[in-house]
Amino acid sequence: MGSVGRYLLNSPFSVQNAPFLWITLLINFFGSFLIAVISEFSDNWLPFPPRVLLFLKMGICGGFTTFSTFSFEVVRLFGDGKISSGCGYALLSVLLCLTGIVLGKLLVRFLYSLFHLS
Repeated sequence: MGSVGRYLLNSPFSVQNAPFLWITLLINFFGSFLIAVISEFSDNWLPFPPRVLLFLKMGICGGFTTFSTFSFEVVRLFGDGKISSGCGYALLSVLLCLTGIVLGKLLVRFLYSLFHLS
């Protein structure tokens, strides 16, 4: 389901010649955000059974995010002689995905505190 979601988001756009591959970047950010929301929600609000958690995190989010696509695009940029674009894209991807994790966790913690006031 995650891979189908990625395909549906990616298919209307042609990113083959873009110096920065924004769709992959946004998919990886949103997938990172979503895996953090799922984890934090399950840890603090409504625990999911282990198999459901595995399905949501690794099955859906793992299928949705695009590490192999990201890696291929970085190598392609390097191969095209766009070393600074490749490095920038790689750095931006890592930073954006880490930001997605932090924002996802903060969102669930905020919502938890909002609805569980003593």
